[in-house]
Amino acid sequence: MLLSFFMMPLHSVNRHYPTALAEDIEAFKLADELGFEEAWIGEHYSAEIEQISSPLMFLAHMAPQTKRIKLGTGVLPLPLYHPVMAASHVALLDHLAPGRLLLGIGTGGLGSDFEVFGMEDADRNAMMLDSIAIMKKIWASDPPYDIEGKFWNVKLSRSYWPDLGVGILPKTLTRPHPPLAVSVSSPYSGSMRVAARNDFMPISANFVASWVVKTHWETYCDELGKLGKTPDGSKWRVARSIHVADTDAEAERVVKKAGGAYDWYYDYMFQVYQRMGAAGLLAPFRDTDPATITPQMVRDHFVIYGSPETVARKILELREEVGPFGTLMMTSHEWEDKPAMRRSMELLARRVMPIVNAALGETAPGEELSAIAV
Repeated sequence: MLLSFFMMPLHSVNRHYPTALAEDIEAFKLADELGFEEAWIGEHYSAEIEQISSPLMFLAHMAPQTKRIKLGTGVLPLPLYHPVMAASHVALLDHLAPGRLLLGIGTGGLGSDFEVFGMEDADRNAMMLDSIAIMKKIWASDPPYDIEGKFWNVKLSRSYWPDLGVGILPKTLTRPHPPLAVSVSSPYSGSMRVAARNDFMPISANFVASWVVKTHWETYCDELGKLGKTPDGSKWRVARSIHVADTDAEAERVVKKAGGAYDWYYDYMFQVYQRMGAAGLLAPFRDTDPATITPQMVRDHFVIYGSPETVARKILELREEVGPFGTLMMTSHEWEDKPAMRRSMELLARRVMPIVNAALGETAPGEELSAIAV
């Protein structure tokens, strides 16, 4: 099992923006130093709490500050971009971070973004698929272009002067393009079928219960079965909120601290879902009465926390429950207690994952530690 890092990012309301950005940068650099395989960051415009308006720009900033970690957009909301612009920006970043770019694509997930862009009633899923199909054609061919899509048309012929280099759109360094991923969250999500049909890497969100994540794998397997293909769990990423401390008691103190990073996060998510009229989606179990759900209940069931040994056991139990995911994505949370959050990342990489992989029979603990030390 590989270890990855996912950053929404989510910071408390009225947080000093430069400080929050500095924290995000430090977390990415620490993940690289600790041997995390990947680091992903989202895109939002109209939310003070997670204001990364361009993951492409953020990752371009991180590329020279990291050495080996793969850098992922989690996700790039393609309906908000013209395909030519998206294809060109992605190609540029793929050259700035050679061999390290992972392209997570999506429809967007923030109502205020849809409103400000005038896209509340748009068929964003169809737009995403139309856009990536056009982008692939741009990356795979040279002008003249006459690409007809459902939502966009790309035409370029009259101003194509190859002897002067005019009309040439940039190609990605990774051929035919960087690996593509898509995020999923709702039970039996149709996005898992999209992933299966298009060979996208699926990413199950951290803010849904494990029973929901299990439906993701079931849906993925069902769709691949219809296509006559065999499911490959190594392509599947599962994001979870995780906190590791030296002892179970210390981990519980941090996770359950009133107003602390995890307590605030799940209280916030609960309020968001309530206002959407969808608090039932946070049900820890299939049969949980929506009327009984509280932010504390969600926090306590959704966060994997404890000592290294306890967290390793819980991760293995999660995998046994939901399906054979190949990459665990640790979700970042605000560094309200910076030493504790840095320590959690260190313990997860250096102590928990070696235990997990030893149990899976993939890598001996000593070998994994040696690789991280190098």
